[in-house]
Amino acid sequence: MEKKRNSPPMIPLRKQTKRRQKAANSSRRAGWGDVVPVTWVVPSGKSYRRQDTRRAERKAMTTEA
Repeated sequence: MEKKRNSPPMIPLRKQTKRRQKAANSSRRAGWGDVVPVTWVVPSGKSYRRQDTRRAERKAMTTEA
């Protein structure tokens, strides 16, 4: 029969050194994958946007000339 290798005992994360805790925590927070972590907000159609009216005015001026 073969002897089993003794693996080192499992040490709880809270009892490990700060460096090892940081490494373990950062490995869990690896990334978002295919998810984009930006919250997109759809602007309200009722709100007045001065920038849009200026763009429309400029567009009208360039098409007339």
